[in-house]
Amino acid sequence: MIEHNSKKDFALLVFTDLDGTLLDHDTYSFASALPAITLLKEKNIPLILCSSKTSAEIEEIQLQLDTIHPFIPENGGALFIPKGYFSHRFHFTRENSHYCIVELGTPYPKLREVLNQMNTLFPGKLRGFGDLTPKEVADLCGFSLSHATLAKKREYDEPFILEDESLEDALKKIASRSHLQINRGGRFYHLIGNSDKGKAVLLLRDLYCEKLTNLKTVALGDSLNDLPMLKVVDYPILVQKPDGSYDPSVTLDNLILAPGSGSSGWCEALLTLLKDE
Repeated sequence: MIEHNSKKDFALLVFTDLDGTLLDHDTYSFASALPAITLLKEKNIPLILCSSKTSAEIEEIQLQLDTIHPFIPENGGALFIPKGYFSHRFHFTRENSHYCIVELGTPYPKLREVLNQMNTLFPGKLRGFGDLTPKEVADLCGFSLSHATLAKKREYDEPFILEDESLEDALKKIASRSHLQINRGGRFYHLIGNSDKGKAVLLLRDLYCEKLTNLKTVALGDSLNDLPMLKVVDYPILVQKPDGSYDPSVTLDNLILAPGSGSSGWCEALLTLLKDE
């Protein structure tokens, strides 16, 4: 229940992307973000992970962060809410031993079916995670073999490599005919259903608002697939790419530009925001 997590109402909810944002692009470390992570814990502000990563990957990161808040895997494919976290009833699709799960995305077998159609039309031009071995995923992403195995446990989102970017529009049309969409992330393209990070963030925010008032929301991301999430929060923060640039496809009137890349830029931006609050 929320009550046992807080001594007072939350002033903020912080939603964050992982790769290239809370986690450094090359090392996947969040070490530089620790001052802001510590301050969030002290202020009892939930840090909600919202990523293209699978639930298995995010659970491992939550253990490292020592956090037990809800999380959003696979680009808004679902909400994973720890059992007993909210004191009020809410609708969920299914549950396991630890979580009530609100499913928003298209089941993975459907995504694979459409990706296979694309492969038939454009042979050799794209490869999805389902086509790759754990070792290939590990080599592509700089993961350990065990981490790559977790990354392949996909339920709502199929990342893929596109060898010829001029095919992007054609692939989007094929996806649309099956009521799917293609988004571009920091490393891969993603084939997903009618779900995104923004829809998941709004739904989770509403669950918090059942018991809490005057709630403000923050989101941090670094690439185009974070835009739906950044659009729906009070304080959208864009983190720099490793080369110091900002993704030019992410534009909002109220966008806050973090003064650095990865976890260090993430940390500086949040510390400034929390100081001003």
